[in-house]
Amino acid sequence: MLITGHGKHQYEVIHDWAQPPDTLRFGNTHGVCEDAQGFIHICHTVHASSASPDAVAVFDPEGRFVRSWGSEFQGGAHGLQYVREGADEFLFLTDFLHGVVVKTTLAGEEVLRLTYPRDSERYQDGRKFSPTNVAIAPNGDLYLADGYGSSFILQYDLHGNYLRTIGEAPGDRDGELNCPHGLTIDTRGPEPLLLVADRTNRRLQYFTLDGGWVRTESGAVHLPCHFDERDGVLLIPDLASRVTLLDRQNQPLAHLGEDSTGDYSQLRRQPRENFRPGKFICPHGACFDHEGNIFVAEWVEIGRVTKLRRLV
Repeated sequence: MLITGHGKHQYEVIHDWAQPPDTLRFGNTHGVCEDAQGFIHICHTVHASSASPDAVAVFDPEGRFVRSWGSEFQGGAHGLQYVREGADEFLFLTDFLHGVVVKTTLAGEEVLRLTYPRDSERYQDGRKFSPTNVAIAPNGDLYLADGYGSSFILQYDLHGNYLRTIGEAPGDRDGELNCPHGLTIDTRGPEPLLLVADRTNRRLQYFTLDGGWVRTESGAVHLPCHFDERDGVLLIPDLASRVTLLDRQNQPLAHLGEDSTGDYSQLRRQPRENFRPGKFICPHGACFDHEGNIFVAEWVEIGRVTKLRRLV
């Protein structure tokens, strides 16, 4: 058994937990989330040798393949966010290659689509738009990270109407962003705040829900990609070979599966037999499940989804 973590944060490392059928080969595995049934949804770019072009694959709690969909997102499927609205469940998928964000049912039926933000004055000069992740506020507002494009955050209402553009970009001063790769609404404090993974700047930034800068935090993360939260613990897939857990004050609780060799940029392109057991290469997306286990999708050319089974 491979174990990572310490104290109250120990996990069994189960690499390649998700087993797609022979007809579907993962490309870079980017996003992962759990639905109310405990099914795990994974989005990936699709490997060139895959017979199926579907970019979203669904697995049961044992890692068995259930279904796939989303061939139109081949090559660009990136962020995947689950949201529940009353009795209804939806996914938000960001496609950086095709420049779209779609809200779908769990079966992939589209209910909302956002494309190039023509209503934003910041984009009227034809700036690049390449979205990476979304976050949903308690009132239904949608925050969209243009992480691979022009490094702004775009805010829409629940119907997809543009509200505002947040942040200055690109830059490294307070309130400026450079690859805001992931984001979430942090409700662990006295009021909800927009938390941004300012990846290229290797830090976290907080904003009010109407876009005002609050504070910048650095030191606990290397290359933060996105977030999930459970019982006050913040989960961060950190692209530089580790998964980070932070407490309510954003102090580190554990760095899981950390590989300090620093060769992740070369290793991520190599055959699976060269991957180091128990160590991460490039964690890109991560989520808790309802039992406190963690699922990690990595940015590696042949795809990899690891389950961290909670031991304590």
